[in-house]
Amino acid sequence: MMDRARSGAPLTIFSARGDGSFLLNGTSLDQILLASHVRNKPVVLVSVAGPFRKGKSFLLNFFILYLRNQCRRDWLKESGAPLGGFSWRGGSQRETTGILLWSEVFLVTTPQGKEIAVVLMDTQGTFDIKSTMKECTTFFALSTMLSSVQIYNLSQNIQENDLQHLRLFCDYGRLAQKDVNEAPFQKLIFLIRDWSYPYEAEYGEVGGRRKLNDWLATSDCQNGELKGLREDLKSYFNDIACFLMPHPGLKVATDPEFQGQLSDIDSGFKEQLLKLVALILAPQNLTTKKINGREITCEQLRKLFE
Repeated sequence: MMDRARSGAPLTIFSARGDGSFLLNGTSLDQILLASHVRNKPVVLVSVAGPFRKGKSFLLNFFILYLRNQCRRDWLKESGAPLGGFSWRGGSQRETTGILLWSEVFLVTTPQGKEIAVVLMDTQGTFDIKSTMKECTTFFALSTMLSSVQIYNLSQNIQENDLQHLRLFCDYGRLAQKDVNEAPFQKLIFLIRDWSYPYEAEYGEVGGRRKLNDWLATSDCQNGELKGLREDLKSYFNDIACFLMPHPGLKVATDPEFQGQLSDIDSGFKEQLLKLVALILAPQNLTTKKINGREITCEQLRKLFE
């Protein structure tokens, strides 16, 4: 990976206008995706989306930390320093609005010697008291269409309404796509935060797979609406996974002075965080953005935003 200047910042790419329309910030997008060192590189776009105030931006900042440390195994070093990156805070009020990209594009070299550009996307949380249904649907659908990995960030469990909302967002995104001859979206990861039932399914990818099989199971005796919902979701993505995360600890949840210091986060959370980040961003695990089975570059991704 190239060690580029660490001057990244979150840049708003899509925002909602008061009249119900949406604004694309092409200048910021060009700055990120058309930079000379990345424009012709195959691209990975990792997005985190889901209900508001569930720790999406907080999680993305660990992705930044991992990539800045060049994907080293010892990237999560104990520190009392605040966690930088996308804006985040505790509390009940929303923080992120619109769709943002981190301005640093990270170059990662795969085991085969191929250099890949990694882009990180943060999205406005769904269903806060200030957002319309149109905004929620549009931002989630856009992030799903544009990303190669969409992380659906949920709290404690997967509820039936979570699946219903996901299908609604995906239906909207699918209708907006043209000339797609396969599953319209690539990889979906259900990330279940604050998982409280490790006696049912252990933390991590293996336990997540077990619960995902339960949540998405279909049978002949199942209600037709429930069965159809699950069949639709399976047809929308090339790959669906699930990861179960423990709670990060009382100080993270309740201390208004908490700023992301690793020393204040529970060890169990950090243990699973190491596994989650490697699952998504380790050089051998990267999922490049593809259209009709062909990898695209940052420059080609830029055109998809129009």
